[in-house]
Amino acid sequence: MANIIISANTSWYLYNFRKNTINALITSGHAVTAIAPKDDYSEKLESLGAEFIHIDIDQGGTNPINDFKTFMGFNKVFSKSNYDVVLNFTPKNNIYSTLAAKTNNIKVINNIAGLGILFINESLTSKIARTLYKYSQRYADKIFFQNEEDKELFIQHKLATVEKTDRLPGSGADLTRFSFSPSEDDGVIRFLLIARMLYDKGISHYIEAARYLKDKHGDKVEFNLLGFLAVNNPSAVTEKEMQSWVNEGIVNYLGVSDSVEQEIAKIDCMVLPSFYREGVPKSLLEAGAMGKPIVTTDNVGCRETVDDGKNGFLCMPRSTESLVDKLELIINMTHDERIHMGRLSREKIEKEFDESIVLTKYLNAIDEVLR
Repeated sequence: MANIIISANTSWYLYNFRKNTINALITSGHAVTAIAPKDDYSEKLESLGAEFIHIDIDQGGTNPINDFKTFMGFNKVFSKSNYDVVLNFTPKNNIYSTLAAKTNNIKVINNIAGLGILFINESLTSKIARTLYKYSQRYADKIFFQNEEDKELFIQHKLATVEKTDRLPGSGADLTRFSFSPSEDDGVIRFLLIARMLYDKGISHYIEAARYLKDKHGDKVEFNLLGFLAVNNPSAVTEKEMQSWVNEGIVNYLGVSDSVEQEIAKIDCMVLPSFYREGVPKSLLEAGAMGKPIVTTDNVGCRETVDDGKNGFLCMPRSTESLVDKLELIINMTHDERIHMGRLSREKIEKEFDESIVLTKYLNAIDEVLR
């Protein structure tokens, strides 16, 4: 039995994206401590059987003093107990928790779930972040990537050695919770985008496409958005902007939900026109598991979920015109054709993205680093 830490930048993330990881670790006899900023989901982590410890992390901030405090916070926690392995998720945890773990002789397994704007942007902030990644990842014992491009990029930039790296099928989909659920044929074709409401996720292209298609098809089409609004990010959509779109009748904003499967079940197609450097988007995996066609960009992380023309369509990043063309293909299908496309989504997720693959890889990695 090992004493394992699981760490991310929100308790919400750990509960919604890594609950089954925590369950698998506890079932295997490991003791689990969850470290994240305290929020409404911290107690839920404890209800799973994990100990919870709060730490301050300024998610989107670039203040070096705050980041140093985060490093010191990890160091304080790690030095007080006899931990064996830390599993890190989200960028600042991958950096500062790794450095603190090595100071305290704790094995480190990191998960690089997409690089966001880190390798697109040449700003000073991005350059500093790349330097921090390069310095910190040399101390990781294992680094998991969610797509091949990110893995190759880290190796190419000498941010990680080949021997330490491995590929995961995203964060996987829970095939039991997200079961095949075809939509009803009621004459309305429903689209849904689930993500943090960031312009980098292609929100403006989705809105522009929705405006055009609502004008053309009227009440035959419906466009929905679900996810955190006004987050701490320079690319964030504001509450005022969202309200203006809702008032205009372009989209329905569904807020946030711990039961996203209920919303996915109602739709005919999942959409994500992201030009952000994704890992493999969880929303696309879960929609695919529920048997939904997918329209997303031919972009890192996103393209992994679609066999173009079979279980969905790939559009060009940053192109509203291309997105409209692909959504029109979905609209012009019969209901039965959309259901068939959705079945192929389910089959693809079963074959390539079953969460059990991810859980097995983590359990094996823990055994490997502790040997």
